[in-house]
Amino acid sequence: MPFNIKDCTLITRMAGLSTAMNLRELRERIKICPVESIFHHFCETVIRPTFDDPEFRNDLAIWAARHIRDRILAERLGILNPYAMDDFEQLRLHVLDILDERLSELFYFPWAPRGEEFQFMQAATVVFETGIELKTPEDIIRRLPQMSLSSIYYHFVEARRRTENRTDDFSAWLVDFGEGVAPLLEALHGIDFYFLTLPELKQKLITSLQQVRPVRNL
Repeated sequence: MPFNIKDCTLITRMAGLSTAMNLRELRERIKICPVESIFHHFCETVIRPTFDDPEFRNDLAIWAARHIRDRILAERLGILNPYAMDDFEQLRLHVLDILDERLSELFYFPWAPRGEEFQFMQAATVVFETGIELKTPEDIIRRLPQMSLSSIYYHFVEARRRTENRTDDFSAWLVDFGEGVAPLLEALHGIDFYFLTLPELKQKLITSLQQVRPVRNL
């Protein structure tokens, strides 16, 4: 079956929780917040046009560094890779463990200035057609440069919440072509994407897949 490339955008809204002004409040909210909010603050940052922090990939680490000036906590939160865990409930437990550890080390809890409290958000993904269609494995390499960054996000990052084996959409489509696509699958699976920006990820995909040419014999 042909592969229809889709694009997406986010509609963001409040997650229905009070804001957090200090670490204790942050821990209380993390414990009960919707899992969609955890996903948003750890994974959807990369697609938000307002996201501009080159050092940390999740909102919790950024808030810890910028607004409560806790560099130690920011670094501990910043190294978490949600895609290396079984699910986002496991990620929640890891975050709670880190917050508990940090709370036990502090003699007082730093507060964020008024107006810089942590706001719990979540987002709905709106998906639409692009008109780009892939018919052969070789089409992936040929059409990748034309895909938008949000298409790359949807099919390579966000797909891991949707696919049964927690893989990207390209890999899920390619397996039906048999053993001949093994080099392409290996290249896709070898990309450690979480700490990359979307422009970096797109270039990494293009470079990695071009290195397994020729694919005309697949």
